[in-house]
Amino acid sequence: MALQFGVIGHKGRMGQALEAAIADAGHALFAGVDAGGSIGPYASQCDVLIDFSAPDALSANLGAARVAGKPIVIGTTGLEEAHFVSLAEAARAVPVLQSGNFSLGVTLMAHLVREAATRLGPDWDIEVLEMHHRMKVDAPSGTAKLLGEAAAAGRGIALSDNMESGRHGMTGARVEGAIGFATLRGGTVAGDHSVIFAGNEERLTLSHSAENRMIFARGAVRAAEWLSSQPAGRYTMNDVLGLTA
Repeated sequence: MALQFGVIGHKGRMGQALEAAIADAGHALFAGVDAGGSIGPYASQCDVLIDFSAPDALSANLGAARVAGKPIVIGTTGLEEAHFVSLAEAARAVPVLQSGNFSLGVTLMAHLVREAATRLGPDWDIEVLEMHHRMKVDAPSGTAKLLGEAAAAGRGIALSDNMESGRHGMTGARVEGAIGFATLRGGTVAGDHSVIFAGNEERLTLSHSAENRMIFARGAVRAAEWLSSQPAGRYTMNDVLGLTA
């Protein structure tokens, strides 16, 4: 069934990719709004909303979804604790799916990383390696942190207490149980991520390469298709792929 989409953050790079992905999937873009605009007047006529705008607009966008009774997919990054409280509140009224990465491959990779961390045990050292284009301003990437969180969850530990990055100089031996991060920047790389499990005399590497941001747009559209038939609640990309937590 064709859906009517409302896209918040329509003129951004992801917004333009979403417009193409919506059309490719046989759906229609009913409304696209940007900074200074509001999805509120159009929300009731949309089947599903997708928000790739800015953190300071999240509350208003969730409010519009709640008033209209419409599901909403959140891809906005840079969220803080107060934003997650707002997401939980909105999920009591409408279906809400939030993710820092909508790639189907990354979603499955994170699941595999958690499984590997659980089954291989603490004797295997874990290192997360990522590379992005020269213009990326933050490090490690949000996806690298997502994969690190998956590894930490598999071990039953908090990433914040066990993250090791920015090694330089005489650092001493590797801290037992640490989850290491290494960052590379250069060229026009859309996003390469690897998680290395290094044991005694053997290594296991799980890797994913993003070649174009369209993979994230297509994943967001697939998430919206799935979310459009769900009851109110808080969902993740694991739910879209039917993966257990």
